[in-house]
Amino acid sequence: MLNTDRKIPSADDEERASRLREVLDALCEVNRKIPVIVEGKNDAQALKKLGLSGMIITMNRGLGLYDFSEDIMSKYPKVVLLPDWDDKGEMLYSTLSGNLRGHYEDFTVFRGMLRALCQKDIKDIEGIPRLLQRLEGPGPKGCDEQGR
Repeated sequence: MLNTDRKIPSADDEERASRLREVLDALCEVNRKIPVIVEGKNDAQALKKLGLSGMIITMNRGLGLYDFSEDIMSKYPKVVLLPDWDDKGEMLYSTLSGNLRGHYEDFTVFRGMLRALCQKDIKDIEGIPRLLQRLEGPGPKGCDEQGR
């Protein structure tokens, strides 16, 4: 049966939301010890809304990418790189992954899975809470609010 009411999530939407939640739960767990790097403050706020409670570092801090990378490498042995997957985000990811070689590779799965699960609906981190709300229906949940 075709679901024509977008307020009621379809079975596919619910499965996708469930898989997205699993990735976000794992990211929440990793973020307790490993900082996550995002492009800007809206991305950071979105991740906090989704329940991340560890350090979230924004790239837009007035430093060039080289200086930003040097600063990160001097402070953190490992990081999670989560720039958006639009054209600008892809450029940033390419540059940062070269600069931060040896510091981010263990966590590339997070960006890849988020990108795949968000499909063509969104191309940025800040859109994930709205996408999840649409996929799950009313009442988005953070990492600690799922009753697990």
